[in-house]
Amino acid sequence: MRVLITGCNGQVGHCLTEQLKKHANAQVLALDSKGLDITDQSAVQATVNKFKPSIIINAAAYTAVDRAEDEVELAYAINSDGAKYLAEAAKNVDATILHISTDYVFSGDKIGLYEETDITDPQSVYGKSKLAGEQAVIEACDKHIILRTAWVFAEVGNNFVKTMLRLSKEHKALSIVGEQFGGPTYAGDIASALIEIAIMIDNNELVKYGLYHFSGLPHVSWFEFAQEIFENAKAQNILDDIPTLTAITTAEYPTPAKRPANSTLAMNKITDTFAIEASDWKVAISHLELYTK
Repeated sequence: MRVLITGCNGQVGHCLTEQLKKHANAQVLALDSKGLDITDQSAVQATVNKFKPSIIINAAAYTAVDRAEDEVELAYAINSDGAKYLAEAAKNVDATILHISTDYVFSGDKIGLYEETDITDPQSVYGKSKLAGEQAVIEACDKHIILRTAWVFAEVGNNFVKTMLRLSKEHKALSIVGEQFGGPTYAGDIASALIEIAIMIDNNELVKYGLYHFSGLPHVSWFEFAQEIFENAKAQNILDDIPTLTAITTAEYPTPAKRPANSTLAMNKITDTFAIEASDWKVAISHLELYTK
């Protein structure tokens, strides 16, 4: 199995690279943006032609949600054009592309879990650029798996868990949005799911290509997620005292980009198709010392 990973220094890309190192039958080319600018079509094709991967996993993305409202061209160049170039290159060498997308492709107004078949209606430039990337991948390469996920966190990179731990050392009281709901998702579990699918493809198993959702359980609000992080941090002797937490509304915490109020994703399809279960984020924060480095 020859695997090309883009965005190898990001949260999911890092986990993918580390996990694939342990697979004896995997030859891995892991590249960050300096190693491969995915917005450069000729560079993408040259890299793919030279390495000849059987699997391309696109973990590269523009994820600065608020900044994207001003950096529209850059967001689309990475999230849409870059995805398209990788998918086209995959098609040219008969590879499969595994592409990571987001809950932000939905409006967030639905009552209940979002299914893969639900109508998309992104409310931010980030969400619109990611949806454009999905569509580009689907059009460019028949052999594709698009994995939508939400609320990603890991021991590396910038994420909610690390931010909460940092803020808890700086403030005795914190206000956290309590009316946005989703499934926190450990990047290591996203990587494991992608690798599991990649192995099935490499083993020539009958794979149903298409869109899938993968995120964590149980679903919580940001406020409830923060509570759980701090309770764990205190139990693990990382914090002496838990900050006083106040649940606030989205309106009380305005941001340039609109966030989905409901980011809860249905997991039935990926479980029924690949026997992949939801990420257990409570297990993933059981060693919070790893997030403080």
